[in-house]
Amino acid sequence: MTKRLIGFSVFILLVAHTSFGQRKTITQKVDSVLRLMTLEEKVGQLNQYSGRDLTGPASTKKTNMLDEISKGLVGSVLNVKGAKETRDVQNEAMQSRLKIPLLFSLDVIHGYKTVFPVPLAEAASWDMEAIEASAHIAAKEAAASGIHWTFAPMVDIARDPRWGRVMEGAGEDPYLGSLIARARVKGFQGTKLGRTDAVMACAKHFAAYGGAIAGRDYNAVDLSDQQLWETYLPPFKAAVDAGAATFMNSFNTLNGIPATGNAYLQRDILKGKWKYTGFIVSDWGSIGEMIPHGYAKDDADAAQKAIIAGSDMDMESRAYKSSLAKLVKETKVSIALVDDAVKRILYKKFELGLFDDPYKFSDVAREQQALNDPQHKLIARGVAQKSIVLLKNEASILPLQKTLRSIAVIGPLAASKRDLEGGWIVKSDTTQVVSLLEGIKSKVSNQTVVNYIRGCDANSSSTEGFADAINAANNSDVVVLAIGETWDMSGEAKSRTDLTIPGEQVALFTALKATGKPVVVVIMAGRPLIFPIVSDSAAAILYAWFAGTEGGTAIANVLFGDYNPSGKLPITFPRSVGQIPIYYSSYNTGRPVTNEKNVVYKSAYIDAPNTPRYSFGFGLSYTTFLYSEIKASANKMAANDKVIISFTLTNTGKYAGEEVVQLYLHDLVASVVRPVKELKGFKKILLQPGESIKVSFEINKEILSFYNSRLQWAAEPGDFDIMIGAASNDIRLKTKIELVGTKK
Repeated sequence: MTKRLIGFSVFILLVAHTSFGQRKTITQKVDSVLRLMTLEEKVGQLNQYSGRDLTGPASTKKTNMLDEISKGLVGSVLNVKGAKETRDVQNEAMQSRLKIPLLFSLDVIHGYKTVFPVPLAEAASWDMEAIEASAHIAAKEAAASGIHWTFAPMVDIARDPRWGRVMEGAGEDPYLGSLIARARVKGFQGTKLGRTDAVMACAKHFAAYGGAIAGRDYNAVDLSDQQLWETYLPPFKAAVDAGAATFMNSFNTLNGIPATGNAYLQRDILKGKWKYTGFIVSDWGSIGEMIPHGYAKDDADAAQKAIIAGSDMDMESRAYKSSLAKLVKETKVSIALVDDAVKRILYKKFELGLFDDPYKFSDVAREQQALNDPQHKLIARGVAQKSIVLLKNEASILPLQKTLRSIAVIGPLAASKRDLEGGWIVKSDTTQVVSLLEGIKSKVSNQTVVNYIRGCDANSSSTEGFADAINAANNSDVVVLAIGETWDMSGEAKSRTDLTIPGEQVALFTALKATGKPVVVVIMAGRPLIFPIVSDSAAAILYAWFAGTEGGTAIANVLFGDYNPSGKLPITFPRSVGQIPIYYSSYNTGRPVTNEKNVVYKSAYIDAPNTPRYSFGFGLSYTTFLYSEIKASANKMAANDKVIISFTLTNTGKYAGEEVVQLYLHDLVASVVRPVKELKGFKKILLQPGESIKVSFEINKEILSFYNSRLQWAAEPGDFDIMIGAASNDIRLKTKIELVGTKK
């Protein structure tokens, strides 16, 4: 009799998947499935395993995992990719009693097969359409390979470049970071979840991971609620508003509480105040890591604290698997908490259409088509070009002439391909990558001699190749020197105390500079580096980051003027590690530095300038822009009014170019001290030589608002400086407005 009832239950479940069942809402379907599930099956949906062994040779681990999948005791698998591979593993889930499909997930951070620039580089484009396109192509390729879900975007605000994971984010500013979070979520998820060109996004790491003490990965975070809300939470709220399907909690403690067990973050803010309906996955093993944190006694204690705090899915710590059912039976955990977590996960599986067709993303023919679409490389090249930042261009040495007699291409990264891909890629395939050397050779005339010499390794004390490099420079008209980090020096678990360019690369630069030939430096990296000698002495500097599959062609396009650089820094570059953390939106003190020549008894360093080497928002062009004629439609406004700030932008140079005009404001007197500048808007504008355009920004109550001491979002009456510029330290125009109303 029991078997008959189970069979009948499965029949009813299957009916829910048919066209008849389509008339139900997803919530009704989820409830129908939930009613049929045992406690063990519910807990199974909250488990996520790494499936690297599932597609490998036979092993005990593989057998055991497949057995659990076939019994319906696993909800998601990560690190299984490929249309055939995901189909094979999904087939095991279809042997389970209720045939609940698996979610396949993967870290698709900046591309799947087509590798785009690392996210920090993309942020330097200040181009939301390009960033969204990048994420969408990554989603299209991943989805065609059976992937349902990516662990991106990382939306952590980061102001300490010692932290290697600055590479994965959008930099230091919550406004820019929020726009990029929205663009990447929309790019990954496309027009609708369930389409086969889209994957679920995962906003991570919730929250404040970028504030790790001393820039050390996985370290504690200690900050005020006001800073949490003002600086670190806005990009996450933007991800919620953009419809991010999932969130990932973070490894760090926040004010003494691990994020994975932090009910304030997960229950009160995300699922409470923000009414988030997606689900939260732990970071790898972070539930179990509450034990070494000293917050949980054992796996059972960790599981109890995580589920109560709002962590829905356990990635790889297996604490839910070992303990959650027992905790429910002992009434230490309410079944309602388990049911809520399961519902959130099942909802996404229905939304993806996996109950109707568990194999819909595992299509070999579509996979081949998506992974070999030539348009993807063209778009990757465009994004890479937009990401490159011109830091210096003495005597307008750039762009180079394609008809030069000879060019010396020197440096450990000049012919490198793997380094252009950067860290956190799905799989390295250097056959698809264009090196800088190849890009340069493709640009110059047939008569131009390209003298390539490696010169030195990126992180070696040997200078054995210097003589050949000097000889090549002496026999060339100009030197292009490619130096920086290697791909494995930035990223997760890549914190560094020394951010100078490693090895003997700067010594190589100095030797080449001594030849008297102009040296154009191309720096590749995943974070801000410190390079004072190069900054002071190079003829020109391009900060190319890790530019991806088409990086070599993109950099060459900029070097030779086929693309006029328009990138702007999304993060401040310090002069020394001793300045860190340094960021543009700092607070004034009672003793601010107003003159670098007089820093006595000021909030200042006495042994170095107090300004950054390169400021947030900085980036040069091959052309020049004039900002003029600023006007405000009014100099006073009430809370329900708006003021239009307008000015004229003119291209005064000889090249067509894009300028990122930036709007900053300063609330002069407030109930909580405000930053000296806050980015509140920007526009990227293309102008032909001699062309002018009127540019306008709207100032309203929302732009003037901030979190006060009671964490209320409000605008306070008073005076505001409105600043328009080409960078945070390059303000070209300024005006003032007053918000009138009740006194503070």
